[in-house]
Amino acid sequence: MKIFLDSANVTEVKEAASWGILSGVTTNPTLAAKEGRDFKTNIKDISALVDGPVSAEVIATARDEMVSEAHELVRISDNVVIKIPVCLEGLAATKTLKEEGIHVNMTLVFSVNQAILAARAGAAFVSPFLGRLDDIGTDGLERLSEMVETFRNYDFSTEIIAASIRSPEHVVQAAQIGANIATVPFKVIEQMVKHPLTDLGMERFLADWAALQAQLVADGVNDMETAPKA
Repeated sequence: MKIFLDSANVTEVKEAASWGILSGVTTNPTLAAKEGRDFKTNIKDISALVDGPVSAEVIATARDEMVSEAHELVRISDNVVIKIPVCLEGLAATKTLKEEGIHVNMTLVFSVNQAILAARAGAAFVSPFLGRLDDIGTDGLERLSEMVETFRNYDFSTEIIAASIRSPEHVVQAAQIGANIATVPFKVIEQMVKHPLTDLGMERFLADWAALQAQLVADGVNDMETAPKA
């Protein structure tokens, strides 16, 4: 499963990219608004930091305006993907953009029906929102599982992005279900790498090493004397 960072913060993107685990980035108007920067400049800076797709969402709600806005956004960088909400106007815009060779990430997907329609319209990605489904008492992971199974039945080329990830366990379960991608907030990626036994092991290793150095000093042995001979 590929890992995308769900963030519009350039510092977070740069740091996560340095770990060698990023396959792409997703943004949305809410995340972009938090940065207080010109949206296009921000997307350009993010796109320069990653090799994979960077999703930039349109604000327009009518198909022609969505397409026009998409044309402006793809000029920012070759790896920009257009994020469009699933709705009738969005499906029409996605069909047009697909025909033009522009990749679309259809977002705010909450049902299998929506995912099927997005794939049929030509979306390169669909983004089911797991956490938001959980918030209304619906099992987001169950919906994700149904989408993965459905797409396998018909061999859709559209990739499924597990979005609205709330915890490392969400990532594990999305991977086990078979989602192609998980787009994960920076904080959750940090949590994914941590484990109390890893921390304890590192503490013990460092303590043992410090004890050895102290013993060597007490015995009058320095590092040069204990270093392997060439």
